[in-house]
Amino acid sequence: MLRKLLALGLALTFGALLFGAKEFPVSAQTKLSGAEIVDKNVAARGGLQAWRSVQSMTMSGKMGAGGNRRPPAGAGSPAQYRGKATTPQPPAEEVQLPFVMDLKRPGKVRIEIQFNGQTAVQIFDGTNGWKLRPFLGRNDVEPYTPEEAKGAALASDLDGPLVDYAAKGNKVDLEAFEKVEGNDCYKLKVTTKNGAAIHVWIDAKTFLEAKIEGQPRMLDGAYHPVEVYYRDYRPVQGLQLPFLLETKIVPVKAGPRIPQPPPPEKTVIDRVAVNPKLDDALFTKASLQTPVQATAKK
Repeated sequence: MLRKLLALGLALTFGALLFGAKEFPVSAQTKLSGAEIVDKNVAARGGLQAWRSVQSMTMSGKMGAGGNRRPPAGAGSPAQYRGKATTPQPPAEEVQLPFVMDLKRPGKVRIEIQFNGQTAVQIFDGTNGWKLRPFLGRNDVEPYTPEEAKGAALASDLDGPLVDYAAKGNKVDLEAFEKVEGNDCYKLKVTTKNGAAIHVWIDAKTFLEAKIEGQPRMLDGAYHPVEVYYRDYRPVQGLQLPFLLETKIVPVKAGPRIPQPPPPEKTVIDRVAVNPKLDDALFTKASLQTPVQATAKK
């Protein structure tokens, strides 16, 4: 779910110490299988039939744009690695940007983010994606890169990788029993029908998602694992949904050294609408064309 979801690292020793994750052998902790854990997770989230009845969803709130409270790196400025001198530098403190996200089966996502009086839009129609980023001075519609499209395909599933996982062609394996922020969790490996693999941590008491593995991010010249924590679950029309997502970048040992990890980015959800009427036209490239752009292309 969400951009962070458009979400989906590596738990190295430093990351484990930082986030309090400690792994124990599966056999010593549980007799539940991966399939049984998924069944309990789906039930805790509202039940299979309740989720199958959801055809669309709209979420709105504020999305963390990230800050830059890290000390300057000795190996050069971030702009050196980004290669984009015009890219705005992140502020010292995280900025919370208003957003609206529409999801519709199968695999359609539209995200609008407000920034400095302008609206950035990302769209994925289930196969292809497009983006409009006026705050970067890019007023033309740009296609997703292959990497972005792959990530969007993983993150655009309205109910996530566990609900109806077998019907979706996913495979679930129980890998370990871990501590996540002091709580016992089942670590599941989900392998999609396309061969992509992500990890999901299920709280052993509530059977709700505690953490999910996000897409690695390029930072200071190296890819870094990403972890998304789900918090503040609330009931919405019989479903249990997280209203706070916290994204953390895990330092790596390879590549340029990061003096300290960047601060977590928070996404706060204020409102959720289940089964709103969403026209398919919202998820097309044509919907990104402003009147000026459309006139210019005639």
